[in-house]
Amino acid sequence: MSMFRIIPCLDIINRRVTKGVKFKNNIDLGDPVELTLRYCKEGADELVVYDVTASAERRKIDVDMVRSVAEAVLVPLAVGGGIASLADMESILAMGAKKISVNSLAVNNPALIAEGVKEFGSQAIVLGMDPIAVDDHSAFPSGYEITTRGFRERSGIDAVDWAKRAVDLGVGEIVVNSVDADGTRTGFELTITGLIAKAVSVPVIASGGAGSAEHLRDAFTLAGADAAIVAGMLHDGSTSIPRLKEELRALGVPVTEPT
Repeated sequence: MSMFRIIPCLDIINRRVTKGVKFKNNIDLGDPVELTLRYCKEGADELVVYDVTASAERRKIDVDMVRSVAEAVLVPLAVGGGIASLADMESILAMGAKKISVNSLAVNNPALIAEGVKEFGSQAIVLGMDPIAVDDHSAFPSGYEITTRGFRERSGIDAVDWAKRAVDLGVGEIVVNSVDADGTRTGFELTITGLIAKAVSVPVIASGGAGSAEHLRDAFTLAGADAAIVAGMLHDGSTSIPRLKEELRALGVPVTEPT
């Protein structure tokens, strides 16, 4: 029986962990290294770190920040934000990260995915996507459009079409981060997560909206996600990874043993 993964996410601005709602009104939630150590000790299955303003500010990822987290992490680490070239990917992987997450810059340059896969393997390249619900189903058959630069720009690309294309280019996983649910703690956006999980052959990670163990259960059992990203409710102490895993196990969801 496969185990569902719980993945804490550190959204970092100016080398501090932050969290907002729908990419706005971010508040300071702590030091990334301290939180990394906490979540590793608590039993995180993986950890993801995003330099969330890198693409919006059209700059490279904060390499020193990544290095400090990579030196502390004890589980597989994925890193994203402002990664624009093979050289960027190589430098992040050389620090100890296992996966590179590409998002806005891959939308503008899909060849970046294929180049990364060729050089480092599918298992190292993750597609991050920020879809938003739209009414125009003639232009966007899935009902969701891909946004870029932290929801600042519309791409004109259908979310499911983009997921399929990214898989054709070789990505090993897809993170579906709903703009509409981000930071709300009202539950994952199950519709688009489920549409993408059904459309592709690679693992799909639900992101945006986690507020309870039941939300994670629904992402796994109703939407078909293989893993779930959790942020705000861990950062502020509302719950912990061992507690989430205990609650999920009680709900009949197979997860790794808590530490």
